[in-house]
Amino acid sequence: MNTLNINSIALAISLAFSTGAMAQSLSKDDYKAGKDKIAAEYKVAKAGCASLSGNQNDICMASAKGNEKVALADLEAAYKPSIETRYEARVAKANADYGVAKERCDDLAGNAKDVCVKEAKSAEAAAKADAKARMKTSDAQATANEKSADAHKDATADKLDAEYKVAKEKCDTYAGNAKDACVNEAKARFGK
Repeated sequence: MNTLNINSIALAISLAFSTGAMAQSLSKDDYKAGKDKIAAEYKVAKAGCASLSGNQNDICMASAKGNEKVALADLEAAYKPSIETRYEARVAKANADYGVAKERCDDLAGNAKDVCVKEAKSAEAAAKADAKARMKTSDAQATANEKSADAHKDATADKLDAEYKVAKEKCDTYAGNAKDACVNEAKARFGK
């Protein structure tokens, strides 16, 4: 059991660092290299499960497969960053956690197993709901930022128009060429 935990922790840490380093958008070559690295890490994790038997092997395999899927989803989110790919990565994590938790429930029997499975399913549903909420919040925030930028742009334009009108009004104190020069200067200064 200690070997399983150590292998799982080592795999999780290596996957976290490998995907954490890819936080920015990736080139196609980096993406392919990342996929190759994830495949190699999966093979190592799968080989580590071979020494286990019974349900411990099933738990180890579920963990290895889940970690691979999470790493691939994180890689995809790094390669094509968007609200949707980040959502898919969160869902992959929820599914992976559920798969491992469900396998752990197989060690139990009767009502304890039923409760364990329901708790695992509940945790998965909660994680997916959180992922969906974060996606909708991110989308709403992006829309709000656009509207805010538009509002600031409109406000700036309104301020410039008002300042131009003031400058033009001040030109009325002049006559002839002086007035024309003043109006032209105001137009140039306020982009009119």
